[in-house]
Amino acid sequence: MSIKSLIINPGSTSTKIAVFEDENMLFDKTLRHTNEEIAQFDSIVAQKDFRKNIILDFLKEQNFDIKSIDVCVGRGGMLKPIPGGTYTVSDALVKDLEIGVQGQHASNLGGILAREIGDELGKPSYIVDPVVVDELEDIARLSGCEEIPRNSIFHPLNQKAIARRYAKENGKKYEDLNLIVVHMGGGVSCGAHKNGKVIDVFNALDGDGAFSPERAGAVPVGGLVRLCFSGKYTQQQVMKMLVGEGGLNSYLHCNNMQECEKMMNDGDKKAELVVNAFTYQISKNIGSMAAVLEGKVDAILLTGGIAYEKYITDNISKRVSWIAPVHIYKGEDELLALAQGALRVLNGEEKAKDY
Repeated sequence: MSIKSLIINPGSTSTKIAVFEDENMLFDKTLRHTNEEIAQFDSIVAQKDFRKNIILDFLKEQNFDIKSIDVCVGRGGMLKPIPGGTYTVSDALVKDLEIGVQGQHASNLGGILAREIGDELGKPSYIVDPVVVDELEDIARLSGCEEIPRNSIFHPLNQKAIARRYAKENGKKYEDLNLIVVHMGGGVSCGAHKNGKVIDVFNALDGDGAFSPERAGAVPVGGLVRLCFSGKYTQQQVMKMLVGEGGLNSYLHCNNMQECEKMMNDGDKKAELVVNAFTYQISKNIGSMAAVLEGKVDAILLTGGIAYEKYITDNISKRVSWIAPVHIYKGEDELLALAQGALRVLNGEEKAKDY
């Protein structure tokens, strides 16, 4: 018997939804919200009913019988650090999403909306592999400064979905493989997957690993300290340099890799240097994760929107293919990954976790 799932993935100015029958998407829609619509609410949680009504109205416009849904799945938000997996949306989980235990973000609404709609239908609700997935080994948490531990904030939903896809395509179990997975999008994260757990990862948000289109990644610490105490910048300005105006944006004032490559191909030597530095740094990250896995690497998987750029993937492959075979998985399909998480539970492949 097939399983129909309603998938809800809220963003800052949009709510992506989809309906799946097993792994087959019946339809999807990105519901856009204007700045004026969002500005009328004093908090993210206050947007709940607004977004819920838009979702339900759209489903009604599609003449879709929402009572046919078997499960509701939301994008997980800024919860406390948890292991990867599919989680039942419990009262405790909803409470932490509402207060934002690690920060307020639109994705916090994913689990809240899934729970409310699911409860009204009498159906289960889940979240899958939120950004706060933390499976680091203790040794990976030490940074060299006891007051600043390394932490795990990355792209677990896409990384784990691609790792499972690779395993399935090769007739193996994710839990039996050692993989290095690199997500390349607005942020970049590189993770060491050992027997189904991401035991080390470069923090994709603020201050770890390769730079990305908008984020600086790791920068020289002494230089950063001197910059912070120069008296020229506020804390907010420095944070913006690192997240938002870092990476490609800092050097080329452009956060679109295709446009940066065009600049390079048109003869811009600085663009060529920066684009090549992007692949150079990612390759260094992959080499680091190979050391974490003691050289026992079954495959290197490159994914995310920038994986569409052949120049990028070719350059990385040239540097790291001696470690393990490199496989390219272009783009990311978060909606499908969320549906698959629920399916694994409902089909008995894994047990839903308690938050």
